[in-house]
Amino acid sequence: MTERTVALRSHTAAAPALLAASFLALAALFAHLRLPMPDALVYRAEGAAVLHGRDLYGFAVTAGRLPATYPPFAAVLFVPTALLPAPVLKLVFLAGNALLLGRLVQLSARLAGRAAGWPLLCTATALALWCEPVFQTFRYGQINLALACLVLWDLTRPPGARGRGAAIGLAAGIKLTPGLFVVHLLLRGRGREAATATAAFAATVVVGLLAQPGASVAYWTRHVFETDRVGKLWIVDNQSLQGLIARLLRDPEPGLAWLLPDLAVAAAGLWLVRRAPRERWAVLLTAFTALLVSPISWSHHWVWCVPLVAVLLAEGHRGAAALTALCFTARTLWLVPHAGELDLRLPWWQQPLASPYVLLGLALLAAAALPRRPGRTRDDPVPVSLPPPAARPRP
Repeated sequence: MTERTVALRSHTAAAPALLAASFLALAALFAHLRLPMPDALVYRAEGAAVLHGRDLYGFAVTAGRLPATYPPFAAVLFVPTALLPAPVLKLVFLAGNALLLGRLVQLSARLAGRAAGWPLLCTATALALWCEPVFQTFRYGQINLALACLVLWDLTRPPGARGRGAAIGLAAGIKLTPGLFVVHLLLRGRGREAATATAAFAATVVVGLLAQPGASVAYWTRHVFETDRVGKLWIVDNQSLQGLIARLLRDPEPGLAWLLPDLAVAAAGLWLVRRAPRERWAVLLTAFTALLVSPISWSHHWVWCVPLVAVLLAEGHRGAAALTALCFTARTLWLVPHAGELDLRLPWWQQPLASPYVLLGLALLAAAALPRRPGRTRDDPVPVSLPPPAARPRP
């Protein structure tokens, strides 16, 4: 047995152990802190509202008095959660998000044009768990990993696959932000898939209307525009362009001071999506543009850091991958004063610490706008290492 074989077997055995240790540490931490997982409880209340015919947008639950903020279709999907006791619901969300994180790592590798073998899958999942957006998704009982998996699975399916685009429409029906990927499909010349996504989204609206007619009318005519219903846009939790500008100007409602730059970033981001030479970068640019221009992008929405790091590593940009991983694990946004309204009183030198994801997203767009060297076009396949001709098997 060669040393290489011994090392490979050791790594194969160590990777699952690392994964188990990582999740056991997370479970122990959550048990010690007795985390309430408030968003999971909101979803449960939404499902109960549909199940018992209550006002979907008239309640507030948990110590934070959190209301429902998603479209009615999401509440329909949450009905099963209303049948579970809160402790069981939390365990289900922990287990479900653990599986979804592994799937996100797998899909990220597929986006990057690489295969995620069992050792790599275990190791990458164990490490990705401690990225702040992923950790916060577990902490709050959020559905960000599910939405990212729906979108990535759809975009990495083989060309011509049946129903391609439907999962994007479904994701947009649950939470509106993924709807920008419909524009992505149009800009990349995939009109049929964009039409499928639009039809799937329309179907979610119809389902919501049939299940909750009054709530649907209220949501699509009023609540969808009430960003203050979601939360305070100026707090450090909000890693969108609007959050950054509000903190910079010390203005809780920056108005046109945010809207004009936001429109400019949206236009620039979509232009870059259209001209991206590789589909993997078009996908990432769409995701990060959506996070930047959304009025509110909580830090746990940025789980797209996982595919970004995967693509950077696959293309040999190890330094950029390390800096990106550091940005999403350093948790600098929580190191600055943020109790009460202190988020609006930060000195200039703390502003970058308070908005790390926004700045990284803007840097990504800026890097994509730089003149690119001649290389593969968007339709070129990802390179695959082949053995020398003499070693290849005969057909």
